[in-house]
Amino acid sequence: MDKFIITGGKKLSGSLRVEGSKNAVLPIMTAALLVEKGTTVISGVPDLADVHTALDVLTHLGAECNYDPGGQRLSINAENINRHDVPYDLMRRMRASFLVLGALIGRLGKARISLPGGCSLGPRPVDLHLKGLSKLGASFKEEGGYIIAEAPRLVGGTVYFDRPTHTGTENLLSAATVAAGKTVLINAAADPEVVDLARFLEAAGAKIEGAGTPLIKITGVRKLKAVEYTVLPDRLEAGTLMMAAAITGGYLELTHVRPDHLDAVAMKLAQMGATIETTKSKLTVRGPSRLEAADVTTFPYPGFPTDLQPAMTALLSVSSGNSRVAETVFPQRFALVMELGRMGAEIRLAGGEAAITGVKRLRAASVMASDIRAGAGLVLAALAAPGTSEILRVYHIDRGYHRLEQKLQKLGADIERVNV
Repeated sequence: MDKFIITGGKKLSGSLRVEGSKNAVLPIMTAALLVEKGTTVISGVPDLADVHTALDVLTHLGAECNYDPGGQRLSINAENINRHDVPYDLMRRMRASFLVLGALIGRLGKARISLPGGCSLGPRPVDLHLKGLSKLGASFKEEGGYIIAEAPRLVGGTVYFDRPTHTGTENLLSAATVAAGKTVLINAAADPEVVDLARFLEAAGAKIEGAGTPLIKITGVRKLKAVEYTVLPDRLEAGTLMMAAAITGGYLELTHVRPDHLDAVAMKLAQMGATIETTKSKLTVRGPSRLEAADVTTFPYPGFPTDLQPAMTALLSVSSGNSRVAETVFPQRFALVMELGRMGAEIRLAGGEAAITGVKRLRAASVMASDIRAGAGLVLAALAAPGTSEILRVYHIDRGYHRLEQKLQKLGADIERVNV
């Protein structure tokens, strides 16, 4: 099992290219199951643990997959898928595996899927997925920890989400693409990754209107065709790296980036004293000598992303003054607060909010990642803390960041991966 050893206190400086988006490529991979003839080719696929888990799921179902990590190119041929079940052993490794539900129902008319595992972020109920798919004619029952679905032929309908759900919208989007008639998704998630899935499906022959807005309309088609598609840049990796530069008072230039997807992060960092400059596909960050306090509330896109809240909490822990962070999406996202406390952070939790009194500097410590984004937040904290820290359970970080330590090394960070 690997860990990171980080000697903090160094300003980061340099240029990096942002990887393809993990949260875009995973639903696109599962949507490729809807293509009955030919080979789908996806470019910009990051070499991440979650991508390999998704490959294991697709291979288990009978798809032929060929992935070139160096070239970040993936081909999927789903002509001969011969299974409709995803066992717990695969599902427990990644919650996003539940995205195969909509594609399997749309392609085979049935599915047997274990309830999802993945990050320890508390309950993330799948009821919104099931209620939505039932509006399209699917029936469900739960048996021994598995969801069993049947739908001889999906029929379009109107689906209202009680709250925007990223993966719920993606599941419905994939299924509705091949449903008979028109489907309307109301209060749909507007995330860039949802839009990227829609663009992929459109390239394959789907008829979709309104992706990126709360109202999406899909007119079902009988079949999708194989296409080549390139996924968009990962805004969460970009946001994490932006904050790494800010917390160390350094300078970073990001290329292969969509600055318009990072408006909430950029504006908050600017409010905290960082200097942000953007062009169409490049973004630069210059951190101040010390960050200023700010209040942050997570919210579905285009609000401040919950996935970057742990990193922001790390930044605010060394900002001057008092800050408040309100987590409205995943209350369990504050899992790193106890670990930050081991590093000297002064944070009080109450009612889904964190009250933070910034300290001048954190101290080095041994801390443990509980999930992908908490792990990234702890890495940022360690970069700013004089002395040598160790980050345990970095396999969580590897699920969402490709060799994060190598990228940070290029920027001058004193960080190494050690096998223990």
